[in-house]
Amino acid sequence: MTAAQDLHSLYPGLSDLRKQARRRLPRFVWEYLDSATGVEATKARNRVALDRIGFLPSILHGPLDIDLSVQLFGNTLPLPFGIAPVGMSGLIWPDAEGHLARCGARNCIPYSMSTVASQAPEDLAPHLGPEAWYQLYPPKDEGIRKDMLARARDAGFKVLVLTVDVPVASRRERQTRSGLTQPPRLTPRLLAQVAMRPTWALGMARQHRNEGGMPHMRTLDKYTAEAKGESLSSTAHIGYLLRTSPDWEYARWLRDHWDGPFVIKGVMRSKDAEPLKQIGVDALWVSNHAGRQFDGGPAAIEVLPGLRAATDLPLIFDSGVEGGLDILRALALGADFVMFGRAFHYALAALGPTGPDHLIDILKKDLEANMGQLGLATLAQVRNLPRRELT
Repeated sequence: MTAAQDLHSLYPGLSDLRKQARRRLPRFVWEYLDSATGVEATKARNRVALDRIGFLPSILHGPLDIDLSVQLFGNTLPLPFGIAPVGMSGLIWPDAEGHLARCGARNCIPYSMSTVASQAPEDLAPHLGPEAWYQLYPPKDEGIRKDMLARARDAGFKVLVLTVDVPVASRRERQTRSGLTQPPRLTPRLLAQVAMRPTWALGMARQHRNEGGMPHMRTLDKYTAEAKGESLSSTAHIGYLLRTSPDWEYARWLRDHWDGPFVIKGVMRSKDAEPLKQIGVDALWVSNHAGRQFDGGPAAIEVLPGLRAATDLPLIFDSGVEGGLDILRALALGADFVMFGRAFHYALAALGPTGPDHLIDILKKDLEANMGQLGLATLAQVRNLPRRELT
């Protein structure tokens, strides 16, 4: 049995990686990664709504030569999914951003880095592949804004993603109850949790021994010296002192100052599609932030068909996706590409550097198995499948 076969026997699905990640992470880190906001109703709605989407299996279609490639921004990508940005990835696993950037490069899929990552764009420059995306939380100061864009461009990021669904800090009760603060501080309570997870603790100590302790938002270091004395809520972070809530003019400014594909992330209303196209946006990212920002909205998959009807722009999708069948569901309802955030971090926490590649293999095999059941040779064919609402 090869190493890859052994991994598939032990961790055949994302649920197995999630369980293993929970066993290996301190509780406060797990709660940061896995939690949503409010009573987590939106997170649950994402899953329920995806599960309602069914298809009729196909018979007598003969052997299939399955092609998983898609077109995005004029490029052919080998797979219809990529790695979504997660803030403070380095809190979840040592060198998480580096591991995920290298995974994206190896597999020729998008890797998205957050403004509030625990590494800076310059740190990741040697590890980026051709599909490197930079996710921007919007700085208020124009000078900082220009500098961030220049740093991202110089590091090798090709796509700019503006996240627009975080106008204020969310209230994640599970995260707060765990004892995590921003910036993270190792209180006696958290140290007790760390002591129970020695693999995580030793790796984190090695990664951050030259940085004076816990991971922090390295991109923001050069901008936050004057703001560090100001108070923040337990779920906000230093970036909120630099950030603004963007408006339409802000989006126009970014379009004018970024030479490359420009994506707006967090779109849920179909009426916003045409004005965004008029600004010059190259794709819309349909997302409810996986339930982490607002607990009173619909499942992201429920608004996807309306957005597809409203625009011919590429649609990127996330929120609740957990496997190959969910990817097909999103593509069937109008998405052109799908992103996974939590999933890649579950995989990394579960298995270390081999985890993200194993997750990609799981998703590929799941896509191929479900496409075989549906008689699909290409992903484009899923749009024409008759669907059934499941109960």
